[in-house]
Amino acid sequence: MLDVVCDAPDFDLEPYTGFDANPYVERTFSSWDGLGWRSLLLQRFDHTARVERMALPATEDLHLVLTVAGDAAMETCTGGRRRQRHWTPGQLDMAVPGVASVRRYRSVVPMRTLQVHIPRVTVARTVEQLGGERVDYERMAAAVASGDPLVEHTMRSLGAAGEADDLYAESAATFLAVHVLSRGVRPPKLDRSGAAGPWTHKAVAMMRDRLGGPLTVADLAAEAGFSVYHFIRAFKDATGETPHRYLTRLRIEEAQRLLRAGGLSVAQVATRCGFGSPGSLSTAFLRHTGVRPSAYRNR
Repeated sequence: MLDVVCDAPDFDLEPYTGFDANPYVERTFSSWDGLGWRSLLLQRFDHTARVERMALPATEDLHLVLTVAGDAAMETCTGGRRRQRHWTPGQLDMAVPGVASVRRYRSVVPMRTLQVHIPRVTVARTVEQLGGERVDYERMAAAVASGDPLVEHTMRSLGAAGEADDLYAESAATFLAVHVLSRGVRPPKLDRSGAAGPWTHKAVAMMRDRLGGPLTVADLAAEAGFSVYHFIRAFKDATGETPHRYLTRLRIEEAQRLLRAGGLSVAQVATRCGFGSPGSLSTAFLRHTGVRPSAYRNR
């Protein structure tokens, strides 16, 4: 089925060695052979009308399947659990990495699929960049199977790529990995033994120190020692608010203090509290307190 396993060290295709796909499919296209891609493997298959048992090996690559023609009643068995699904054009499927499966199906119309393998190296790098150490692949697979127009469109575009070089394939592999994995990556568990951890206090301290100046989520994430993606999720988990909302609340509280103290115009308060203009302060202040800054000062 896969002729270049030994020539693709970034992929986990060794399990396919010895797997005879001839009774089940005819491969009509391979991006490795046709386009020389090595960052992503795209294949097109014509399937036999009926298969009673097709045992697929476990692989650590991300394996996506798009039905482009046909009408098949598909049963997939993984870990003793059976799942039935109707494969018609547009139906997506994702194999859970590291889990072998057995399939059987009957197609009333000749079936054709596009199949993409994203290498395990790209998967591992993406998980790290997303800031996670745990991946819920079952959740990812269910989300893909429920329908994903971006994945479908990207796979169809790959199938019509023509003479695109490996840079195109690498970009597509990265996009698909980030898009799909973002649904399943889980950040490391936080310490629930007491208040938010030291990293949270460091981030909040930075917010307080820089209320009047520019401050990005990337700055806060670096201070906490996390990736941006992980920091946003972990901060909300620890505080109940997104970093942006938390920072805005701190700025509004400081604006309230300055307005009560008197001596500063609304424009000066806006500058000291990190708002770009009196108008932006007024909008945020009204949203958080229910009154405008000028009305609050005159109470």
